[in-house]
Formats: sequence, structure tokens, C-alpha cells
Amino acid sequence: MTLWNAPVARWFLPALLALACALPAPPVRAQLPTLGDTSDMNSSAERKLGERIALELYHDPDYIDDPVLDEYVQDIWKPLLDAARSRGELTSEIDDRFAWQVLLGKDRIINAFALPGGWLGLQLGLINITATRDELASVLAHELSHVTQRHISRLMSQQSRQAPWMIGAMILGALAASKNPDAANAMVAGGQALAIQNQLNFSRDMEREADRIGFGVMTQAGYDPQGFVTMFDKLQQASRLNDNGTFPYLRTHPMTTERIAEMQSRQQLAGRLHAAVPDLVHAMMVARARVLSNPGVDGLRSYVTEAEGGQLAGADRSRQASALYAAALASSKLRDPGNANRLAGKLAALVASEPRASRQSTLLAAEIALEAGNAAPAAALDTASSHRPELILGSQARLKSGRAADVSPRLQTWVALHPRDAQAWQLLAAAYAAQGQTLRAIRAEAEAQVAHLDYQAAMDRFRAAQDVARKAGAKGDHIEASIIDTRARQVESLLREQALER
Repeated sequence: MTLWNAPVARWFLPALLALACALPAPPVRAQLPTLGDTSDMNSSAERKLGERIALELYHDPDYIDDPVLDEYVQDIWKPLLDAARSRGELTSEIDDRFAWQVLLGKDRIINAFALPGGWLGLQLGLINITATRDELASVLAHELSHVTQRHISRLMSQQSRQAPWMIGAMILGALAASKNPDAANAMVAGGQALAIQNQLNFSRDMEREADRIGFGVMTQAGYDPQGFVTMFDKLQQASRLNDNGTFPYLRTHPMTTERIAEMQSRQQLAGRLHAAVPDLVHAMMVARARVLSNPGVDGLRSYVTEAEGGQLAGADRSRQASALYAAALASSKLRDPGNANRLAGKLAALVASEPRASRQSTLLAAEIALEAGNAAPAAALDTASSHRPELILGSQARLKSGRAADVSPRLQTWVALHPRDAQAWQLLAAAYAAQGQTLRAIRAEAEAQVAHLDYQAAMDRFRAAQDVARKAGAKGDHIEASIIDTRARQVESLLREQALER
């Protein structure tokens, strides 16, 4: 299990240390989530613990909700989940109760992790080093297998006498301190805390099991098993270098010779030994991850320089697409729309013959135009499609163009099907506010907080909505007011559960 590097340390560590000093280790009482008394934490308790940790990650400045990258990762992730179900690795109990969500972090470190309750984290730095979608799938399949095999709860059950809030605090501390050893030492100064910290790393047996099952899940999902081997090769090469904090994945997933040899033998048995086919879309998504994870001016300028140099003349289309995409996006970030449009045009011509890559080029051009104040290209996107990037970008453009009435119906349909999409809820809130529908706008704001598991903030917005409804009296929207009252009761119940678990 690898850990988020998270700048959460800047604000979370002082509060956590104060909490640890102020409170003695209490005996576990009935109000805390029930832990497995002999083996595993039960799935309900594990889900609640995972939600507590995910709440902090949502609040962390490292968290990023980029619709384009999120869609790409989800397109890789969903076949893995389906394969795990068909293989019987994903039981109906944890399938229903766990979140099965991948959160993206914008740091450049090479890192991924699994958390209690089916939450996974993926840093953009890890995407940056992948050459194919199969390599990325291998990492996600491995982390998924840690969850389906209940490795997390099995480790936590070894510390079953600890209160769940303390276990969650130690995990958050480890996430916060993964690039700060001094902070980590402070976090684990106590004997019990040190014991929990030492349990966070999976055992070698669990790593081998995650390799074996992850390999089977990945291949059944249709990915090339060679991705597992080539990813292992990259990490092995990195492990030979001095680890300066860039590769926390290697500290919790050591690349042993035994593990690498086993994956190579499994690949040979799978009988699919062929060279990776260049994937223009993956190359473009890697380029996007690199720009978003390296937003400094010097880094952005380096991407532009690379694309404008002569070294790309003899490069293959995949490398050219990656360089042009990065340079166009970087130019937009540097407030140079003219150069961004020129580079985006060259990219569009390069990938015009491949529909999937051409779609990404179109999205990038619309994004660049919107950033420069021209909403027309993004507003022309088909928000009625099933693709989230078109919906989000198109809705942003229509709102900027004063067309809020065009936005709200499609967003209403979307959030009904995807209630965890906080960004869509926020856009819907803005659309309602622009149309003077204050009550609906406030409820949408509350639902955005629910999607990020911040039930206290959600309750504050629901109460504000109830105040607006009371003041409106007989002239108000009684159907909407009734929905708000129902949702407020449901969220208040969730908030009470959170309070009891602390």
C-alpha cells in the first residue's frame, strides 16, 4: 500500500499531534465502529474509516478533479472492477458497501495507494512514467487486489484494540508525512503509534497475492500482461537509484527479484508477448498529467521549448502528439493563447485520422479558447453526450455566455445518475443562481459537500435553504422545500454517525 504525499501535513499534523497529546488511549466502547474480533474489520466499519480519510484528502490542496484525466483513469478502472466481479474476487458484500473511487493527486511523485473502504489514490507523477495504458492498468489492478483481498482490514485487525479514529489518524499522518521523515517520526513517537505505523506496509505475502490476483484481473479485463512486466522493470530501475522521496511507491512496494521473475513467467504463460502499440490518447494524457503536476513557469516553458525544437522532426507520432499537447496546454497556462492555438492546430492535424485522439484534441482546443475568454468552442460541445469532459467544459462555457437555462436540465439529469460528482453539483448551483432559483442553488451547493463527504458543511447549506424556504412562505417552492427537508434529515443522520465514531 503506497501513501499520498499530501501537503495535508501543513494543517493536519499540528491538530493531530495536539489530539494525540490531549487524549489518552481510551478503551474501545460500543459507540465506535465494530472491529473484527478475530480477523477482519467488518466491511461497514472499513467503509466508514475510509470515508473519514477520503474527507481529508478531498480537502487537501493536492487533490485534483480534472474531468479529462478522471475520465481516462475511469475508463481503465471500470473494466478492472468488472473483471474482479466476474472472477469472484469482488464479493457482493464489499461491492455494494465500498466506494470504488479513484482520487487523483497532482503531485509529481510516483505514488499510488489503497485505503479502507475501496478508496484508491493515484498521483499524476505515476501516470507520467507510464508508456501505455496497460502499465497504468497494472498498478490499478494491483491496488484493487489489495482491497478485494481485504489486506487493509487484515492488517488493521492486528491492531484491533486501537480505536478506529486513532487508526485513521495514523493513516492520515503517514499520508501527510510521506515526503517529510521528520514529521513521520514525530507522528509515531509513541509505542502504540509506532506499532500502527509499522502495520501500514503490506507484508511480502500480501504483495505477492496482490501481484498474482491483480495480474489475473488485468488480463481478464483485456489489458496486455506485458504492462505488468514493463511497469515492474521501470520501478526496479528506479529502485536502484537513491530514493530522494520521488518514489514513495518503492518504499511500500519493494521491487524484489522474486516478484519480478514471477510476473515475467506469468506473462510468458499468458502467451501475449508483443511490442506495445503506440497509443496517441495515452501519450496525450501523460502530457496533460505532466503539465498539471508541474505548473511552475520554468516547467511550462520547458514543454513549449521541447515542442518547438527540431528534435521532434524524426520522432514517432506518439511522441509528437505528447509534446504538442503539453506545449499547447502549457502555453495556455502561460497566458499565451496565440501560441497555444497554433500548437493545438498542429496537434489536431497530426491526430485527425484517429477519432479518440481527435476528440482529445478538440477538448484541448475548447479548453484553451475558454481560458482565453472565448466560450464559443466549448459551448459548441455536445453536453448531451455521455462524456463528462464535454458536460463540464460545455456547461462552464454556457454559464460564461449567460446561457444558464441551457445548462441546468442536462446537469440535473447527470447528477441524478452521478450523485458523487461534486463539480457537476457546483455548476448546477451556479446555473440555478443565475436563473434566480435560490433555493435550488443552495441545495445543489449542499449536495456538492455531501459528494465530498463533508456532512457538516452540507448541513450548514441545507439549514440555509430551510431558512430561505420559511421566509418564502406560501410563495415558495414547496416540492423543493420538501426535498431539502428529507435530505437534511438523511445527512444529519450521517453527521451523527460521524460524531459517534470520533
